[in-house]
Amino acid sequence: MEHIPEVRAITVGVDGSAPSILALRWAGALAPLLKARIRAVTCWQFHIAVGTFIPVIWDPEQEARKVCAAAVDKAFGGAAPSGLEMVAAQGQAAKVLVEESRTAQLVVVGSRGHGGFEGLLLGAVSATVAEHAKCPVLVAHGTDLPAGLFVAPGQASTEGGGQSGSSNALP
Repeated sequence: MEHIPEVRAITVGVDGSAPSILALRWAGALAPLLKARIRAVTCWQFHIAVGTFIPVIWDPEQEARKVCAAAVDKAFGGAAPSGLEMVAAQGQAAKVLVEESRTAQLVVVGSRGHGGFEGLLLGAVSATVAEHAKCPVLVAHGTDLPAGLFVAPGQASTEGGGQSGSSNALP
């Protein structure tokens, strides 16, 4: 019996920011070309606080799932590509995405996330992933897919770019 290798996924770092939504759209456009599924990964971690505080019931994993689902919904207009997997992973985002790159075909990250330094060209997570990933990395810049990679909501296609009335831009 012939062994058919499993097609590796396109892993996307998702934090809910506009660049991460653009990264999802890039993955949606590239997935059919690479015959790959999409793995949207949102990371969470506990932050240690020192001092007096009131205990709060908070589920960071559930919050990460909500962030990921909202970003996927926004990126694909409520019609996510078939086979898209949403993952809430515990840990620092760059470290988790580098680990994900070991089994990914491609990692896609936004150029900037929710970090605090507006003027930077590249965020800390995207720079670390680009430097240390074990597979190719696409760092999505701007607010728009190229016209030739237009993705209609619910459908990944290389057709339709630049059509009148269509927009690849993020809101």
